[in-house]
Amino acid sequence: MILRRRNPEKRMARFYSVTIQGALFGGWDVVREWGRIGSTGTLRTTGAYDTVAEACVAADRVIRRKVRRGYR
Repeated sequence: MILRRRNPEKRMARFYSVTIQGALFGGWDVVREWGRIGSTGTLRTTGAYDTVAEACVAADRVIRRKVRRGYR
C-alpha cells in the first residue's frame, strides 16, 4: 500500500509504502519505504513473521499509525 502526504503551504510531498514479502529463509517480512515524492527514499525491513497473517497485522498497525499522522 502506498500512502501520500502533501501540504503545499509547507512544501511537503512525502510517500510511505508498506509491503509484505517472503523472507529468504522462510517466513514473511514487512518492508517499509518512505521519503520525498520523486526520490528513492529509505528502505527498512521489519522482523521475520512466521505466517502471512502475523505480517498483515504488523503492516496494518504501521498503516493505521501513518493515517493518524495525515497520510492518505
